[in-house]
Parts: sequence; C-alpha cells; structure tokens
Amino acid sequence: GGITALDLANLPPTLRKIMRLMLRELQLSHPQLLEAIADLPENERLAPKDLDEALDTLSSQGWLTRIGQGEKAIYKVNLRRKAGSKLASGVWNTLDEKLKGKE
Repeated sequence: GGITALDLANLPPTLRKIMRLMLRELQLSHPQLLEAIADLPENERLAPKDLDEALDTLSSQGWLTRIGQGEKAIYKVNLRRKAGSKLASGVWNTLDEKLKGKE
C-alpha cells in the first residue's frame, strides 16, 4: 500500500526523521542523505552506522526502494497507491443480481 500520515506517526522517531527527509525530495543518494543528516541540529543527527541500519530497515519494510549498494545507493520513497475499495463493486454486483431476479 501507500504511505499515510498515520503510518508515519507510528514509525519510531529515527525512522520517521529519515522518512520526513525523504518525502521532501522523494529520491536521495547515500551521500546526499549523509549531508542532509549532517545539516540537522546536533541533537537530531544520526551516526552513519545508525543511518545505514535505519535505511536497511526502511528498505526491508517497503518504505524505501534501494537501487545499488553502499556509497552508490540511491533511495526512493515507495509511494505505491493503496488498492481501491472492493465494497463499491460488490454493492453494484449485488444490486444488479437483485434487479435481474425481478425482471
């Protein structure tokens, strides 16, 4: 599915911080992410090792798509759309069947 504000709110603070950075750009290389983290206030910065672990977690959970490895990796936000509701088609099918039965 896609990302919702509720989904973001449920992420641990470190992962939420990275996703907020990613949502501003939608795609960042590993060096760009390191630079963005370095630009944060000192109390919000992550160590490179912590950033790499968080990126691995976000990638494995489907939040980010990683292209490449290591320093050459590019991360993209995974904005897949959620599947539409099947309720509407079910309602119309049921209604059509009932109307056909009365003809």
